[in-house]
Parts: sequence; C-alpha cells; structure tokens
Amino acid sequence: MGAQSDENAVDEVDVAAAWKGLMANPRSQLVDVRTRAEWTYVGIPDLGPLGKRAVLVEWQSFPDQSVDPRFAERLANELKALGVQSDDDLFFICRSGSRSLAAARAMASAGYRACHNVSEGFEGPLDDERHRGSLLGWKAIGLPWQQG
Repeated sequence: MGAQSDENAVDEVDVAAAWKGLMANPRSQLVDVRTRAEWTYVGIPDLGPLGKRAVLVEWQSFPDQSVDPRFAERLANELKALGVQSDDDLFFICRSGSRSLAAARAMASAGYRACHNVSEGFEGPLDDERHRGSLLGWKAIGLPWQQG
C-alpha cells in the first residue's frame, strides 16, 4: 500500500484502494470503528464476496462520544483471534475518515505496521444539501454493504 515515513505513520487510501487491498491480501482486515448505532441503522461493509467480515470495534461510544480507553487492547485481542500479524494490512473506516484516522494512529502506536485510513469513510462527506452517502465513500461508489 502507500508509503509510510515512520513506523507510526498511517497513510490515507480511498475506498476503492481499500477494497483492492482487501481483495489482494487474504490476511488484510477492514476495521469499522463507528458506533453500534451506526452499524445498526446506517449499515456495515459487506465483505462476504471476499470471504471476510468487517471487524467491528467502537472507537467512541454513543451517546457520550468518549473514546474507549481500552480500544487498542480490545482490537488487538480481536485481531489476534483472527490470526492477524503486526505487519498485515489494516484498513480503518468510520463515517467520513476522522475517527478512523485516530484509531489507525492508536494501533500504529501499538505496533501494527501497516495501518491505512479509509479517508472517504463509509458515508463520505456532506453534499450541498448536507446529506452523506451520495459523494464518495463506501456506499456512494457502490461497494457491497448490508443493514446491521
């Protein structure tokens, strides 16, 4: 994937590049750091066509929006259970790319060396009518997803 300047660097990839990375490397993982409410009501990436499932671990909880102090530990345990190694590609996604960047940086600091932020997120940026899901993002470009 993209070049990283140091061991804690996180690069930015668009959703198409993330999908290609997930398809090309059987050990790569998609980590969705949105809230349970978002997974349920907005939907989740469907990696079934790739023989995978998204790893769902909240970065912040709803409704108080506090960052989970055990996020890195919880995600590391999930990844270990899946047989993920510290140099496997991890693609982090949230609604629009902000929380996922923070989460990817946390995991890079925890020793994971191939963390990538999906900069467009699941829903992409706001359009002119202040709606998400029509410009860029996982859903907008037509990648598979399902209701949670």
